[in-house]
Amino acid sequence: MDSVSEYYSATQLRSDRWAALRAAVSAICRETSKTKIKSHSDEVQKLFEALSRIEPYWAFPGMPAFVHMRRQFDSGHYEDVAFSITRVTRALTTGSYRRRSIPLERDSMDEEENNDEALLSPEARAMTRPYFEVLIVDNVNDQQERWIKSNMERMRRIEDPFHYEAVVVPSLEDALIAVLFNHNIQAIVARPGLTLKSRNENELLQKYLSHLGSGENLDTLLPENYGAELCRLIQQVRPELDAYLVTERSVEEIAGLDLGICRRVFYNQEDFMELHLNILRGVEARNKSPFFTALVEYSKQPTGVFHAMPISRGKSISRSHWIQDMGAFYGPNIFLAETSATSGGLDSLLEPSGPIKKAQELASRAFGSKQTFFATNGTSTCNKIVVQALVRPGDIVLVDRDCHKSHHYGMVLAGAEVVYLDSYPLNEYSMYGAVPLREIKHQLLALKAAGKLDRVRMLLLTNCTFDGLVYNVQRVMEECLAIKPDLVFLWDEAWFAFARFSPTYRQRTAMRSANNMRKRLRTEQHLDAYKAQQKQLENASDEELLNTRLIPPPTARVRAYATQSTHKTLTSLRQGSMIHVNDQDFKGEVEQSFHEAYMTHTSTSPNYQIIASLDVGRRQVELEGFEFVQRQIEAAMALRRAISSHPMLQKYFKVLTAGDMIPESYRQSGVSSYVDTEQGWTDLWECWERDDFVLDATRVTLAVGGTGWDGDTFKNQVLMDKYGIQINKTSRNTVLFMTNIGTTRSSVAYLIEVLVEIANELDDLLDDASKMERLAFDRRVANLTENYPPLPDFSRFHDGFRPDNLTPEGDIRKAYYLSYDEKNCDYLELDGSLKAAMETGKELVSASFIIPYPPGFPILVPGQVISREILDFMRALDVNEIHGYRADLGLRVFTQEALANLTAEKTIQTAAE
Repeated sequence: MDSVSEYYSATQLRSDRWAALRAAVSAICRETSKTKIKSHSDEVQKLFEALSRIEPYWAFPGMPAFVHMRRQFDSGHYEDVAFSITRVTRALTTGSYRRRSIPLERDSMDEEENNDEALLSPEARAMTRPYFEVLIVDNVNDQQERWIKSNMERMRRIEDPFHYEAVVVPSLEDALIAVLFNHNIQAIVARPGLTLKSRNENELLQKYLSHLGSGENLDTLLPENYGAELCRLIQQVRPELDAYLVTERSVEEIAGLDLGICRRVFYNQEDFMELHLNILRGVEARNKSPFFTALVEYSKQPTGVFHAMPISRGKSISRSHWIQDMGAFYGPNIFLAETSATSGGLDSLLEPSGPIKKAQELASRAFGSKQTFFATNGTSTCNKIVVQALVRPGDIVLVDRDCHKSHHYGMVLAGAEVVYLDSYPLNEYSMYGAVPLREIKHQLLALKAAGKLDRVRMLLLTNCTFDGLVYNVQRVMEECLAIKPDLVFLWDEAWFAFARFSPTYRQRTAMRSANNMRKRLRTEQHLDAYKAQQKQLENASDEELLNTRLIPPPTARVRAYATQSTHKTLTSLRQGSMIHVNDQDFKGEVEQSFHEAYMTHTSTSPNYQIIASLDVGRRQVELEGFEFVQRQIEAAMALRRAISSHPMLQKYFKVLTAGDMIPESYRQSGVSSYVDTEQGWTDLWECWERDDFVLDATRVTLAVGGTGWDGDTFKNQVLMDKYGIQINKTSRNTVLFMTNIGTTRSSVAYLIEVLVEIANELDDLLDDASKMERLAFDRRVANLTENYPPLPDFSRFHDGFRPDNLTPEGDIRKAYYLSYDEKNCDYLELDGSLKAAMETGKELVSASFIIPYPPGFPILVPGQVISREILDFMRALDVNEIHGYRADLGLRVFTQEALANLTAEKTIQTAAE
């Protein structure tokens, strides 16, 4: 039996334990050797014992059935046990227990036994009532538990929109374990009899409890407060759930408590029907998808189309003799649901007042924002909307130089003066890391010393980065606000929308961090800590400030924005994105300008199918996001472990760990790898709680230099062309595999098979290679793994685009539009005229954005001086798509005459001032 430490989640542990139990009992039924039967029996007893600590937290198959199976086995009824376990394992695998009762006795009839849930048509699955489980927390005996369950079962009605089963656990700790184990749980009922401690001792179970107290001593709680505390603690880990508190205490006593996710309090009564109705109503509130529902209803209405969309209702297709294949491919519904925003009957994305408005409000609740806005043009548009709404010409913006190109274009549109922040380089893998907090503070303090802090408007960072590096968001915002108390933060979470639905990941999201800070800044403890630090840092030097964890003033304004590509990591059609706002000054200062910016960049003909998919995607993650994200992380962890421990793969590949991608000084936990082949999984919580940067485990960066192929060749000619495996991010010697909520264990297994086959083919190739062929292979490997060019930092803006030499900000808008006049620009070849000009000492300045894609961030921006390091890096690039670069002409630069004129104009302007 595998060690518990080999599993990242209890869900996967449970699944594998049942599969192993099925195999072991089936083996006993086949065996005749007493020695082998004894060996299998010992294994079965171990598996039963392991499952006995896990099964109490699930409704199916239920502890009575589990105990019965165990007793049957002890009595030697192996065939009966094998039958029951097979039924359970199949039901857990297919999910059939969600839609029907699963008989476990051998003489029972089950006409649908082979009816795999996954094989049902979408229409058939949509007609079934969704299933969930209700957790009841009360320390009752078996008879009382049966009474509670039977009373709740009697409340069911044929018209109920959902079907649920009850799980009963005795203690607060068991309840916390259950909501973290069991993704089926959608509601919790805390009754007066619950206790504090769990009697269930299990290594994996205790891991889930180790960080949930938030530093508080739960042992000091009074028993009458257990229920309220449970509601509060569950809000920290699964805020999307509903809780109901049954109490004997008075209204006055309850009113002063923090009840977390509690939706209603029942006072000393056993009104099971009222409880039943509230449970259904709570789940229904999350199950609503107002715009999708409105769109479905619209598609059913008979209408006459007299507006500007021939494709509406599918008329231009159904009447065609030549494009019937399009109608057959997409089906009729997508065209029946197509209409114009101005035709009435639905809602307008630009001025929502109906179902779109309601859908955005539900999204705001789901993602923890104060306001949420939908976008149908991708996060590129979202980024430009936020920047234009908040930044005025002449404002200084601190920008991660490696951020997506849309932010840089946003700076041009807004007329910002940009201070580019350099990430730490990972030269060995030809990729950039993230921006250290010390670098951000350094630039803020320099701007303060130059008297420009009042013009600093925004800090813009990518979280998480394309390669999976995640900031300590709350710490960054707190320390920056200690220097600039009204600084606005834009967090590009294009790749991080899923993080909200993992307890570990959630703590590093912008909205969660902003909500935490808003509460903390109002506390007396924070005020005392701030005053003490101010006294300690009186007359402190910049170096001391850089080395101190700064505390923001209680008067600081929390102003956080997050843009998310819902379509990248959650369920949405392509280009479906959201803007989440948590800005204390939004209503008074930003709302009107945000509305104008939204109007500027949003199409007046938004795609209704995208909006509907955003609505449904939100519904999905509120009801099953926890489950899906947990499985996503599990799949990525399994992939990491499989590659790291496979002897054949180790010869040619390496999975990059946190230690490879994050310098030690930014890993306060000391953890360098999230998985160890001998000790199993690392406790991620500590890393995510303490470290400056952490690595998103769902992204697996694989170093492929040992194969002799560069990243782009490995991606296109090996993975894609030969095996049909799609990826989109490479570096000079790495490829990136990203898991998502749709990744299956089968997909992971296939990828491992492919990598093993590639390794075997390389072995065979080298085994038959001549001496010269082997030397050539070794040279290619050495070139990719040893001879790598250093990554260039941002050089600087040309003096003609800078207001002064005190601080590094530059007017990117001025440079951008100067290049519109063709006489100001020239093209120079990388290996010819450009290199020759640099060798003569000429200062060459880029007239364009130069953006390798992927990953999509610029290595040159308009107005930037071209350094030798940048030239060397461009010559070493191995991607096929470089936006802004003309291979036939060369690199677009400003002419020396244009730069001279610019310098002369600046001199005259300075003299006049």
